[in-house]
Amino acid sequence: MNTNSGKRGVRDYALLLGKGMAMGAADVVPGVSGGTIAFITGIYDELLHSLKQIGPAAVGVLFKEGFVSAWRFINGSFLLAVFGGILISLKTFASLIGYCLDNYPLLVWAFFSGLIAASIILLLKHQKQWHWRQILACLLGAAFVFGVSVASPAQLPGAWWILFLGGFVAICAMILPGISGSFILLLVGLYPVFLQAITDLDLIALASFGLGCVAGLLVFSRFLSWLLHNFHQTTLATLIGFLIGSLNVTWPWKQTLESAVNRHGEHIPLVQKNISPAQYETLVGQEPQLIAALILVLVGLGLVLLVEKISKRYSIN
Repeated sequence: MNTNSGKRGVRDYALLLGKGMAMGAADVVPGVSGGTIAFITGIYDELLHSLKQIGPAAVGVLFKEGFVSAWRFINGSFLLAVFGGILISLKTFASLIGYCLDNYPLLVWAFFSGLIAASIILLLKHQKQWHWRQILACLLGAAFVFGVSVASPAQLPGAWWILFLGGFVAICAMILPGISGSFILLLVGLYPVFLQAITDLDLIALASFGLGCVAGLLVFSRFLSWLLHNFHQTTLATLIGFLIGSLNVTWPWKQTLESAVNRHGEHIPLVQKNISPAQYETLVGQEPQLIAALILVLVGLGLVLLVEKISKRYSIN
């Protein structure tokens, strides 16, 4: 893990900015986790470590040694590049993802499936042991994400404290590969509330959600970092299970069982069932685009493996 930002150049930070943008694009899609993208692009460990550094110790360094030392202590340049990319993507590139999902949903989900399949392959390379604890953890992780993905959405009130809790839970889900923060918001009925708050610039709602995100990052990053330090192989097996379970979310061919109408009069799917490509045309009435979808799966898989190979060659994290 590279936490010495002094050794990074402009090219490295541009790459980190791009990885942050990919995380941001994933975070706005209910079903794809920014944590998954962090894993895929090789910055997950450094992200957790850097977030864990933010706390009382960093404040102590700030007062004793000054801002520059505190900035280095928390790996501030790394965090600025990654979260800057996330914010840029939320404002810009996310709209492109939304357009593609509206117009080419099968191909987009196929591409995401390829990304996740590749990340599973990469994690399996780091999983050195498969004792009963690791096997059980992997199965439980997969079952948990699968259960979340098939749960029926609820509807919570949009009070400030509910939005705070929503931000806390959603950001924790964002850190975990395989669990989408926006999907969690969708499940509890806060996803449209959050999007409306952005559209209306509801500062109280956005501040409540933002404070929840900050609290969630500071608390959960420490907990997850502790798990990885003390129970590395079991935690890694659980994360592999999360990713395996998330393939149920990104399966391209789905039949919508329940939907809702948003403020634009568009039908938003709430409950969907995975079906085979052969059933898709009969049940949905659309071309399954099987060959194109398979190509996109391979493109996503190959892209991740290529990024890993390039990262190893040039030692860029």
